[in-house]
Amino acid sequence: MSAPLVNEKEVVCGIKGSECLYPVQVVDEKIKQIKQGDRPAREEFLENHKPFVYKMACKFAGRVLEWGRDEELAVALVALNEAIDRFREETGVPFLAYARIVMLSRLKDLKRRESRKTAAQVQLFSSIDESDTVGLDKSWEKYQAEVAAWEREQEIKEFEGLLNQYNVSFRDLVKCSPRHRKTRQSLMKVAAVIAENERLLQELHNNNKLPLAELERITGISRKTMERGRKYIIAITLLIHKQRDYIYLSSYLELPVRARRDL
Repeated sequence: MSAPLVNEKEVVCGIKGSECLYPVQVVDEKIKQIKQGDRPAREEFLENHKPFVYKMACKFAGRVLEWGRDEELAVALVALNEAIDRFREETGVPFLAYARIVMLSRLKDLKRRESRKTAAQVQLFSSIDESDTVGLDKSWEKYQAEVAAWEREQEIKEFEGLLNQYNVSFRDLVKCSPRHRKTRQSLMKVAAVIAENERLLQELHNNNKLPLAELERITGISRKTMERGRKYIIAITLLIHKQRDYIYLSSYLELPVRARRDL
């Protein structure tokens, strides 16, 4: 797989090099808490992420599923719980992206079982002795890394296409992204206000313009600051609004509290 042509951290955070001032989203901190043995937190997390599981399972099945009727949903939910136990932060993959990979793998296993294909096709790693846990773990790690790399590349391409609809390019973002933390936080505040307001979102979608006068009144941030960061605001607004579609890119941001309430 070819490497992405852009540095996603630089594009999203506006920082050259490997440093990014915004840590991985709070969801990964929640996973740390759960892995330390917080059972109520695990149960709450699984319940809160049923919409995420539902969307993933329906997309895989290609039809509308129903809890309590369709096995795909139960398999995907169990896989999410499995992902919590198997997740390792050092891989550099955001948890929700990792969980998506695990769920997809388990759903594929289910489909293979249901199709009654030959025994060689049933197991994901059929060439590996299941008793060889070291080999199995290494194969899984390789598979997960390859899928994550592909997903990152696809996500960047898709987001680039979305930005182009608003006359914004990655090159524009690299040029206009604010270098000062305070300015970035101000512009992210504006983006969060837009992302939370369907009317403002629709106005942005219809006109490719920001209602600067109204945003200045709501946020107290000067029109001049917003004009300079217009393209950055648009990009962050889209990431906040569609954060479940762009897990890797949005993971580089510490999104405003209200904007990440459903993670």
